[in-house]
Amino acid sequence: MSEFRFVRMGFGADMVDYQVAWDEQRRVHAARFADEVPDTCLLLEHPPVYTAGRRTAPEERPLDGTPVIDVDRGGKITWHGPGQLVGYPIQKLPRPVDVVAHLRRLEDAMIAVCAEFGIEAARIEGRAGVWVLGDPIEQRTTRRESSGLSLDFDPRLSSEDEEFDHRLVGAEYAPSNAGQRHEDRKICAMGIRVAKGVTMHGFALNVNPDTSNFDKIIPCGIRDAGVTSLSYELGREVTMDEVLPIAERHLRSVLGNADLKPRAIEKTAKASV
Repeated sequence: MSEFRFVRMGFGADMVDYQVAWDEQRRVHAARFADEVPDTCLLLEHPPVYTAGRRTAPEERPLDGTPVIDVDRGGKITWHGPGQLVGYPIQKLPRPVDVVAHLRRLEDAMIAVCAEFGIEAARIEGRAGVWVLGDPIEQRTTRRESSGLSLDFDPRLSSEDEEFDHRLVGAEYAPSNAGQRHEDRKICAMGIRVAKGVTMHGFALNVNPDTSNFDKIIPCGIRDAGVTSLSYELGREVTMDEVLPIAERHLRSVLGNADLKPRAIEKTAKASV
């Protein structure tokens, strides 16, 4: 087990501009590569900002021209802002690097955080991040009506409309209303980069943000699910002060105590001629 430290960069009135945090990530990354600092996780809150990973498609960006910062992480477009706990673990991994294993450890830590608050969260195959699962499709209509949200027909269920865009239809289809629709909803987004064997970027856990900020984009490029927060799922205001020590404890347990091993590579015997 190696040393693992946390740096709380700023929250609330001291929240950190995205570019400032990005510059600090790169500084710590270089220092970690040179073994000048231990594995480090930067924790902070950003002012409102949209960031786009390398796989973001043009049609997933805001339609009204809202500025977006293009970044060097994986994944697609997302929003950061007040009420969201952002973590940037900068950790040296053994070679050959196993990026997926690092991502899974982050997901494990955030699933454990949610569980401590009484929220059952999970992974969805093929979709990075941590999710609160919705009802099976056949049960959603009745549940929507009982919650006061009634959709006469749902164009997203049509196989002919693979490019459905909630921004062109109405608020009832917005990602922020996924809980009312009893659909799958992301509570923690993930996007990482590994350079020179050292990780960058990380996770964004929705504690108590205004999730309607996600309605301007196609969050993470996903059109048939939405977003949620700890506060929404619990029906009460969850504060950053409540979440921080719990998140640090689980991150330390999962990342700091991880038995980091090189990715296993299977070698196949050459067929004899």
